[in-house]
Amino acid sequence: MSVARAYLDYNATAPLRPEARDAMIDALGVIGNPSSIHGEGRAARAVAERARETVAKAFGAKASAVTFTSGGTEAANWLLQPRGDGGALAVSAVEHPCVLKGHRFAADHVRVLPVTAEGRVDLAALEEAVAPGAVVAVQAANNETGVIQPVREIAALVRAKGPTLVCDAVQAVGRMHLSELEQSDAVFFSAHKFGGPKGIGAVIWRGCSEPPPAFVKGGGQERRLRSGTENVAAIAGLAAALDAALRDQEMLIAKCGAFRSKLEQRLQTIAPGAVIFGEGAARLANTTCFAVPGKRADLMLMALDLDGVAVSSGSACSSGKVERSYVLTAMGAGKDLAAGAIRVSMGWATRDEDIERFLAALDKICGRRETRSAA
Repeated sequence: MSVARAYLDYNATAPLRPEARDAMIDALGVIGNPSSIHGEGRAARAVAERARETVAKAFGAKASAVTFTSGGTEAANWLLQPRGDGGALAVSAVEHPCVLKGHRFAADHVRVLPVTAEGRVDLAALEEAVAPGAVVAVQAANNETGVIQPVREIAALVRAKGPTLVCDAVQAVGRMHLSELEQSDAVFFSAHKFGGPKGIGAVIWRGCSEPPPAFVKGGGQERRLRSGTENVAAIAGLAAALDAALRDQEMLIAKCGAFRSKLEQRLQTIAPGAVIFGEGAARLANTTCFAVPGKRADLMLMALDLDGVAVSSGSACSSGKVERSYVLTAMGAGKDLAAGAIRVSMGWATRDEDIERFLAALDKICGRRETRSAA
């Protein structure tokens, strides 16, 4: 009988929660188009609108402020576009690629802000960079390191200067208190990070001005902000997963925090020279990003996979290749360390035996000597 694999890559995607699966199956039985005015259409519309209310309640917003998207990348592409006379964009150097590459500002109108060695945005640089009419984009928490940004402080600084603050909450939902994000003008997230289906997310717009012009144009769905027939089943799954994630949030934070403490303590025994990135900063309880000097991430990932353990190196949302992390480089990590980073991320279905299996596999790897022939 085969032993179950240890899945420790929740920051890439979380397993689908049973509540989300059940909600999606139910919604798949609703046959109407939510834009149709007959009874079947109204039934489909009701499913989507109940989900919209769920999202709005979670973020302390009005239902009319919620727009469903295909996920974080589409949301960033939509929100981060020039308005009026063009303006400027200020982003930290550790933002997700959907922000760094997905915005629609001219290169000479973008200011990339430095971060500290712990991965937090340099507030002095931010204050100097922002001006009225600008857009500031910042993650609530980093997808590679789990480092939490001081969103309240950033929001206060931005509000005093007049720009629009867009917050990437993709890694935050179910892992930190969403009240930290209340002062943001716009927040976006993806359902699959907290146990919902892939390919669905939402934007919550709370700015004083109107949202940016529609990015996806056509029939005018989603209050003319995002055209295309709504994916009712995915929207239902999103809402069910969100409800479950917020219900379990405190328990999840405590459970993952205990797992992380155990993992990092044992890591220091297995590989005494290991470096834990962002260790001194506030981090998501579910995330550990580390490097063992002299060990290559690609070889470690393959060895761990063969031992039945799924983890990542940096962001799993880019090319699928193992490359040196620009996030860790921005934090001042040397070339070899940045190229050797392993990310372990946990979630709602993580078990103690998953952590034990990872640690046992890591112990074997760190006891081996890599040969040049593997290079």
